[in-house]
Amino acid sequence: MKNYVKKTAAVLAALGVALSMAACSNGSSSTVASYKGGKITQQQYYDEMKKSQSGQSTLANMIIYRALNEQYGSKVSSSEVNKQYNNYKKQYGSQFSAVLQQNGMTPSSFKQNLKTNLLSEAALKDIKKVTKAQEKKAWKTYQPKVTVQHILVSKKSTAQKIIKELKAGKSFASLAKKYSLDTATKNNAGKLPAFDSTDTTLDPSFKTAAFKLKTGEVTSTPVKSQSGYHVIKMIKHPSKGTFAEHKKTIDNLIYASMAQDQTTMREVIATVLKRANVSIKDSDLKNVLSSYVSTTSSSSSN
Repeated sequence: MKNYVKKTAAVLAALGVALSMAACSNGSSSTVASYKGGKITQQQYYDEMKKSQSGQSTLANMIIYRALNEQYGSKVSSSEVNKQYNNYKKQYGSQFSAVLQQNGMTPSSFKQNLKTNLLSEAALKDIKKVTKAQEKKAWKTYQPKVTVQHILVSKKSTAQKIIKELKAGKSFASLAKKYSLDTATKNNAGKLPAFDSTDTTLDPSFKTAAFKLKTGEVTSTPVKSQSGYHVIKMIKHPSKGTFAEHKKTIDNLIYASMAQDQTTMREVIATVLKRANVSIKDSDLKNVLSSYVSTTSSSSSN
């Protein structure tokens, strides 16, 4: 659902201003553009916009955003939005402005994108409650954070050779520096940042192999991933502990999974819209929310 939320916010950013200007014209004949021999009025522009799929989608997104903000705005602070914004800005560095332009966004519209996402998360947690059955299932596969070293090579035979050298007493750090293709870690003894079962940056086969190791153990056979072959050493593998200790993390994992389900999120948005008691005044636009609600209150066009 996150992709959907981002798409929603991106459409708001790209088209929301234009549509809101037209919608507020209320039949005005103010000129939007002129050319030799004629002009385009706000009313003409509005009439064309509402016929298009993009225009109708924009109106739906505008309504959804405002309904979310009205009901959950108090749960999303500007500092939260700014924190996420600054994290992205730091991540992309000097390329940040270019990335925004490529996606048709400005700093302001991107912040609205982020706020829409946070508002949707708040609505999800308010409307959908995590069940004991969901928690039990998630806890069964959950693995707290571990810390490992690894050596990445392109050939299985090379990885096998490294395992033999480790058994013969060679240090992991020296072999990582000599053999590893992972330039980000080879000069730091192959050490990776701590990760848990929720990590999406590492290959699943890598995580599975790592989680089987006890502290101090090294994989007995090479571990194949999309990047090549790995030799993995477990630096720190803490005990799983109790569910109570990880309940907050588990619940957040469940909500993250729910947020990816479009059916669930459509139900959430439908509930938000129902609470908002939306009334669409233009009969030509009465079905713009049909993807979320079965019936939409409407009145005759002004």
